[in-house]
Amino acid sequence: MNKYELIKFFKSLGITVHTTTKARGHHGFYLKNRIDISKNIPEHRVVPTLLHEFAHYIHSKIGIDTDLKVLFKSDNPVIEEELLRVTNFVDENSLCVRLHEHKSRVKEKIKGFEKVIKQDYPAFKRSKKFKEFDKYIKGSDAKYLLKYDRVKVLNGFFRRKAQIYTIDSIEHNFPEMPRAFAAYLRLKSGQRKQSRICARINRYQKYYKKPTELFARLVEGLYSDKEQVCALAPYSTQRFYELLDEGYYTDLKTALDKL
Repeated sequence: MNKYELIKFFKSLGITVHTTTKARGHHGFYLKNRIDISKNIPEHRVVPTLLHEFAHYIHSKIGIDTDLKVLFKSDNPVIEEELLRVTNFVDENSLCVRLHEHKSRVKEKIKGFEKVIKQDYPAFKRSKKFKEFDKYIKGSDAKYLLKYDRVKVLNGFFRRKAQIYTIDSIEHNFPEMPRAFAAYLRLKSGQRKQSRICARINRYQKYYKKPTELFARLVEGLYSDKEQVCALAPYSTQRFYELLDEGYYTDLKTALDKL
């Protein structure tokens, strides 16, 4: 079965299928009996993506809030562990490799700024107030850089004069600022950046751990590389095929049999 036959089968079930959209910036998405596949994905990814979104459709028929226990009619905790391994194999983005690398680089920069500060203030600790800095910064516009990497400050008569300050131009904007205090501002900027990266990683991990996403990537993986997926998830795939043969996943069996 090629993609056209698969789409025809989906449409026979009452599902609307679009293949010429941007799919909301994703490879594909499923929502209320509608499947969109991005027009920008490579041809070899179309069928796996169609199956992935069809798995969401099957999940919605079983129950949109259904967890893994209901999806697999089993409370064996190994299912989630196995499906996470499958997810990491099927979609390398789930590993967040670039984000973790970025986080490590930012962490090293923060350590570097801390060393600069400790050259002048050996007792400095990130977990405690930097009293010397707080005293110095009170009357300076540099205080705005404690919360923002770039800020426009309005001064002058009727506040018409605008001054732009950035975390990269501290020495230019505040030439008399001690290097330890400039390093502290950059350390605080690094901590903000680190928090944003951690928040993104947490969002991705939460998304990839959703039962519907774990199930969809299992279905996608069984089409793309059944042997490897079965090796990664022996219990889950065995249980999946048992339920598939029983008709528990309804029209998914027909789609997979045709493929």
